[in-house]
Amino acid sequence: PADLEARIEVLSRDAVGIRAGARVELVRWGGEQPLQGRVRLVEPSAFTKISALGVEEQRVNVIVDFIDPLELRPTLGDAYRVEARIVTWESADELRAPAGALFQRGSSWQTYVIANGRARLSPVDAGPGNAQFSVIRAGLQAGDRLVVYPGDKITDGVRVRPITVAADGG
Repeated sequence: PADLEARIEVLSRDAVGIRAGARVELVRWGGEQPLQGRVRLVEPSAFTKISALGVEEQRVNVIVDFIDPLELRPTLGDAYRVEARIVTWESADELRAPAGALFQRGSSWQTYVIANGRARLSPVDAGPGNAQFSVIRAGLQAGDRLVVYPGDKITDGVRVRPITVAADGG
């Protein structure tokens, strides 16, 4: 058990952004707390796998070494299923916006900022992100209120009434 490693299948287009030494959090392994790991190797060769939807996908194995001591994972064994969160980029202090508030027009990213009861179209310089948030390099200030998932009735200057929704959905 002390020699276990995790083998994570990753889509090849995602694997190109993963580097040896990257931090990994292993979740849904059966224990209450996530386990910590580090990428040891991104295998250099992909293989074809058929997805649950019947789509051919190119995948790459990412080999992860456990950092947490064996005592934190006494029931984890060979060929067990785990899910992984592999950190490909991180920063301690960045302005970020909900991914649902950003959209592209042409080659530029934009959002609607709520100002004086109206939606105002604002260009932004969006950086790295994930399904929930994107880093904002320029174009917004901390505390700006944004229209999330603007429909086709939202245009520059239209009157809006903001509502507040907790970030955790509650």
